[in-house]
Amino acid sequence: MAPIRRLRKTRALKKIGEIKEGKEIVKQEPSNSLLSLKKTLSGAFGKSSDFRVIEGFINGRAGILFYLESMINPKQMIKTTSKLFASKKDAQPFNTLDEFRSFSREIFGGVRCKSLKDDESVSQAILNGSLVIVIEGLTEIVSFHMLNTEKRALAEPSTQTVIRGPKDSFIEAVSTNISLIRRRIKNPKLTFEKFTIGKDTQTSVFIGYMDGIVNEKVLKELKDRLNGIEVSAIFDSGNIEELITDKTFTFFPLALNTERPDSAAANIMDGKVAILVDGSPFALMVPAVFVNFFEISEDFYQPLYLGSFLRFIRYLSFMIALITPSVYVGVLTYHQELLPTSFLLSIIAQREGVPFPAVVEVLLMEITFEILREAGIRMPKAVGQMVSIVGALVIGQAAAEAGIISNIMIIIMAITAIANFVAPVYSFSSASRLIRFLLIISAAILGLYGVFLMLILMVAHLCSLRSFGIPYLSPLAPFILEDQKDVFIRFPYWAMNNRPKYLESEKAIKANPVASPSPPPMKGE
Repeated sequence: MAPIRRLRKTRALKKIGEIKEGKEIVKQEPSNSLLSLKKTLSGAFGKSSDFRVIEGFINGRAGILFYLESMINPKQMIKTTSKLFASKKDAQPFNTLDEFRSFSREIFGGVRCKSLKDDESVSQAILNGSLVIVIEGLTEIVSFHMLNTEKRALAEPSTQTVIRGPKDSFIEAVSTNISLIRRRIKNPKLTFEKFTIGKDTQTSVFIGYMDGIVNEKVLKELKDRLNGIEVSAIFDSGNIEELITDKTFTFFPLALNTERPDSAAANIMDGKVAILVDGSPFALMVPAVFVNFFEISEDFYQPLYLGSFLRFIRYLSFMIALITPSVYVGVLTYHQELLPTSFLLSIIAQREGVPFPAVVEVLLMEITFEILREAGIRMPKAVGQMVSIVGALVIGQAAAEAGIISNIMIIIMAITAIANFVAPVYSFSSASRLIRFLLIISAAILGLYGVFLMLILMVAHLCSLRSFGIPYLSPLAPFILEDQKDVFIRFPYWAMNNRPKYLESEKAIKANPVASPSPPPMKGE
C-alpha cells in the first residue's frame, strides 16, 4: 500500500503544479520552485543575521516569504503576515494567476507590486526593501515594496543658511528630495530619470530636468557620463561629481552643489539638470559656471538694491580672501615704497622682534588657521565653535606677545578668514584657500609681479575650463550682454524675462516682457 500512496502523492503534487490561466496550462519552471529558490537565496544571504525566511500555507498552498528585517517596515510586516497566513491549510487554493493578484490587492492594498523573473531580480528586490512571496505551483514570483521609511526630519540648511526664504533642506532620502522639488515645480514636464550606479552598492541616482527647456546636448552628455561610470561603490553626490566632471586639473568646482530645494528648483527652471543621489543631502546642478558660486536664492527674496549690494560684497570678499596675505608678503619683501612712511614705520616697529621673514610668518598663521578650522568642524558642536574662536584669539595673542608674529599679521589673517566665510558654497571657498598658498609663494619669489602673474594665469585657466561644454566664465568670457542682468548685480525680477543664453535652452524665453507697476494716480489727477 505504501508505493500506491507515494504514487498518488506524486500525482497530486503534479496536479497542483499545473494552474489554468485562460485556456492554457501553465507549468511551474524548475528555477522558480520553492526548494531551488530557497536554496539560492539562503546561500546568498545565509550569513546575514537580518535575512528572514517564513514558511507557511497561503490559501491552501505552500508558500515562503523572503525579506531583510532591517529593510522592512516592522509594523507593516506584522500586519501583512497575519493576513497572509490567516487562511487554513485546507482552504480553497488559487486556481489562476488572476485570483492570486486579486488576493494580493486585498492584503496589500496600495503597496507597489512587481513581478520577478529570475533569481537576480529576486535578490535585488529583497535588498531594496521588498517582501518577496513565492507560492508553490505559481509561475509568478511577486514582490511588495515595504521599505522602512524612517528618515531624518526636515531641518534648516546647515551650510547655506538664509535670513529670508524657505528654511527646509534636502535630507538623505532621495524620494523626499524629489518631492521637495515637485512641490515647487508643479509641472508635468518636470522629469526625473533613474540610474543605478555602483556594482556593489547599487546606489539610486536621479537626474531632474524640465523637458522642453533643458539643452538636449547637455542632457545627452550627462546621461552618457553616468552610464559610463563603472565603480564598486557610490555613497555621496561628491563621488558622482568627481566621476562626471571634465577631467581637468583644477581647484575650482565644475558642478554646483546645494542643499536648498528652492535653489535646485530655480536652477532647473533656468534649464540646468539636477543630480540627486540616494543617501546624500546635497544635490548637484550642471552645467555650472563661475558666477553661479556667488549667487544665492536669497538675492531674489531681498529687496533689489540690498540683494545687489550683498552680491557685490561676495565678489569683494573673494578678492580680499584671495590676495590679502600675498599682497602683505609682496609689499613688505620687495615694495616697501608703496606704503606711507608713517604706516611703514609702524609695521617695522611691530616686526622688530619677529625672527621670521614675512612669508614664513604668513604661512605659519595660514596653517594654524587651517588646523583650527578643521578642528572646529570635526569636534562636537558643543565645543567645536568655542575651540575655533577661543583658539584663534588665544594663540594669536600669545604668538604676538612671544614675538613670533606681529600684531598687523593677526589683523590680516582675521580679515582673510572672515572674508573667506562669505562664500555661499563651501567647495568654492576651499578652492580660494588652496590658491591663496600659491599666491603667497609667488609673492615671496617675485613680489607683486608674482601675484599679478599668478592672477593672470588663474584667469587664463578659468577661460580654458568647460562644464559639460559650457565655458566656465560665461557670460563674462565670452561676453554675453543679455545675461549681464544677473551677474555682478541683479536686475528687477520683472525685467529678467529670458533664461541664461549660455545654457542654450530649448525655450529661451522665461516670461513675457512686463513693466514695473506704476503707482495709482493721486486724488484729483
